[in-house]
Amino acid sequence: MKDSKLMELILQTGTLQQGHFVLSSGRHSDEYWEKFRLLEWPRVTEQLCRQIASRYEQSGIAAVIGPTTGGALLAQEVARQLDTRCLLAESAPAGGRELRRGFMLHPAERVLIVDDVLTTGLSLRETLRAIEQFQPEIVGIEVLIDRSGGYAITQFDVPCRALLRVSARTYYPEECPMCKEGVPIVRPGTRGK
Repeated sequence: MKDSKLMELILQTGTLQQGHFVLSSGRHSDEYWEKFRLLEWPRVTEQLCRQIASRYEQSGIAAVIGPTTGGALLAQEVARQLDTRCLLAESAPAGGRELRRGFMLHPAERVLIVDDVLTTGLSLRETLRAIEQFQPEIVGIEVLIDRSGGYAITQFDVPCRALLRVSARTYYPEECPMCKEGVPIVRPGTRGK
């Protein structure tokens, strides 16, 4: 799917929202990417995941790992298409993420990490920390939307790609122009609630 076609789908489904939002990173933005507007359509999810899976068909992936919740849904579908396992990196009680439910990896197993929207990379860094004890071979990281304009992708030591890359404005709360203007704030998502 070309960027223009994906952006058209994003606009049609209401995935891109305008307003004053607090992101999971704590930063503020005038736009929010509600990936569940895309993920609520299984055939759309299947199509997007096909783009990701097609890059790894000959890579011998032993497991696809996704941080809950959006990344986990995508990881399930990518793993299905690659005919391999799907593991979840869930929020840990003490912070960060962990593998639970008996999920395990073996040293040097080839894994792919999949997530939904990349802003600062926090969920992905937490996922990487959650699996480092198993010493897998991380073949790549894939995200649906990189809203950092490509900046956040460069922080990883493994190839990281996005189906769509945009440059979204974010602000520290003390610098936020919408706060200064008194624009009502919305706290979407699940982190920090």
